[in-house]
Amino acid sequence: MARAATTTDAFNAVAEPRRRQILDLLAQGERPVGDLVELLGLTQPQVSKHLRVLREVDLVHVRDDGRRRLYRLNAEPLKPIHDWLRKYEQSWNARLDLMDDVLEELKEAEARDDGHD
Repeated sequence: MARAATTTDAFNAVAEPRRRQILDLLAQGERPVGDLVELLGLTQPQVSKHLRVLREVDLVHVRDDGRRRLYRLNAEPLKPIHDWLRKYEQSWNARLDLMDDVLEELKEAEARDDGHD
């Protein structure tokens, strides 16, 4: 089966770890590309390529500020990902609750064993 282009939607665009790192940085505030290059340890062309993909799916907006271009996060296209993941949140929470129960039982058993020494 052919893989969907990274520019078709936010799901495909954020599948790449470096693009998620860029989004994480932009979630902290607007940044010029030079800051992203420095923080990510990538070359400027690599960062620009990722920013282009993120712009094409509308996850990133850019504005000119004199000679600089500032990039900022547009989180709205992430909503379908959030909505999709929410379906699994209940399952994850149920599993974590079970793990909490098991850990509590282990602590109680350890405390009982310590009391008999």
